[in-house]
Amino acid sequence: MSSCSIGQKVRPKEIEKEIDERGAFIRQLNRFTTPFGDGENDLKAESGRYRLFWAKGCHWSNRASIVRELLGLQEAIGINLVGHSKDNRAYGWEFVYNEDRKDPVLGVQYLSELYYHADPDYEGRCTVPALVDVTTEKVVNNDYHRLTNYFETAFRPFQSPDAPDLYPEELRKEIDDYNDWLFPNINNGTYRMMFAQSIIAYEEAFEDFYHALDLIEERLSKARFLFGDYVTDSDVRLFVTLARFDTHYYRNLGPIKHRIVDYENIWGYCRDLYEIPAFRNNTYFRDIAAPQSENKSFFQDFNSRFVNQIDYEGIWSAPQNRKELSKTPEEKFKRYDN
Repeated sequence: MSSCSIGQKVRPKEIEKEIDERGAFIRQLNRFTTPFGDGENDLKAESGRYRLFWAKGCHWSNRASIVRELLGLQEAIGINLVGHSKDNRAYGWEFVYNEDRKDPVLGVQYLSELYYHADPDYEGRCTVPALVDVTTEKVVNNDYHRLTNYFETAFRPFQSPDAPDLYPEELRKEIDDYNDWLFPNINNGTYRMMFAQSIIAYEEAFEDFYHALDLIEERLSKARFLFGDYVTDSDVRLFVTLARFDTHYYRNLGPIKHRIVDYENIWGYCRDLYEIPAFRNNTYFRDIAAPQSENKSFFQDFNSRFVNQIDYEGIWSAPQNRKELSKTPEEKFKRYDN
């Protein structure tokens, strides 16, 4: 597919298209949500057929890149990074990390080309994660809420032999319910604050977010991870938001109650997860904290000014004693029953 085969459209702005009459941010629905499964119209899991696109700063897509590595799906599912366009950010995500700014497999410059190839009439934001079928060169799934679950279940035959069970069958209902709670209060909670156009909507999101953190802090006072001794899908979802709060999200908020580092249990939990290579390898603190503008004549916040001087690796690698809460202190994962 050539980069000019489909006309580009200007990326819609959240504050113009996703704000309700109360000034609250209402996130757009995902366009491509066909599930993976055995049904006649379901997507079929195949090794080498799909390519995952994600962005370093986007926690919705970061969870998919972490789970892909945790499960050992690197050979089964291709991957590439997108970033903000260096020339025209109006067109959204671009393959800025590739030498010619084109995906080496599909030959496109902008992620949106793959969206419009799947649906020429699509009018929403072209978001990540985006899973693309390389045989059709179309986005087939951008359902951030369920994509990791498909990696955990439908792609089970392609996982590494020692892959962890992040979505245990006996816990799936509880995990799904918890993920449904995390979404409005934590994962989307930060964006509800950042995009709110009325103080009432902001305060509602603010209270929801910090009340949820209080509940999580209490939960983690009694268990190493959200569901006990082992990492689950829910831990990945929580981590990617927490990892961005002190380094990025705060800059778009008013006065905050607490930083993540101010929660003893949550902060220890974050560092415990960061020890795991898949979390560490897919978390780019300097990119997350990078200034929003390269024009240094503009005022920049603390993290932007000192992004290359802050020792994020040292901060996140500081010792913690979370293993004392576990019956299996040296094992963070439940393995599949053989």
